[in-house]
Amino acid sequence: MMLESIAAHDITGERTSKRLSPAPVRRTIARILKKNTLCAIATAGPDGRVHVNTAYFACSAGLELYFLSHPASLHCRNLAEHPRIAIAVFDSTQAWGRLDRGLQLFGVCREARGPAGRKVERTYAARFKPYSKWQAELDADDTAREYRFYRFVTQRVKVLDEREFGGAVLVTATIRR
Repeated sequence: MMLESIAAHDITGERTSKRLSPAPVRRTIARILKKNTLCAIATAGPDGRVHVNTAYFACSAGLELYFLSHPASLHCRNLAEHPRIAIAVFDSTQAWGRLDRGLQLFGVCREARGPAGRKVERTYAARFKPYSKWQAELDADDTAREYRFYRFVTQRVKVLDEREFGGAVLVTATIRR
């Protein structure tokens, strides 16, 4: 993963004079993704109505996020029609008024099938050790057997790490693959 077009903005969107190299931005992204296991996924339906869902996620070094969900769920039906989505990752136990951290990721998400789906499942199972046992113990008629893995490919990221970059400073970058 290569970060490009790295820029720092204040909370109003005004560009700051702060110059950033890719290394601290990559470290911050990796730290936030490692520390957190839940994300919020925003999708839009064919009628333009927005929907948000939470899911456990695993990720790759290339800033791909993987989650497990039922293809008939509203967010999965939405992304089947409109694969461009946004994902937020943050620690919900942060206290207001302190130095915060979080990510907003923008990109494309599709069901992971075939060899790619098996790779996603291995990555997910490695992060969530109980997954394999849960999967093996499902009854034959359990609706959870219909769950599928989804692969989100980040195209742009917005980073908030007030400890690293300063208060109310948002760092944006595009991802080159």
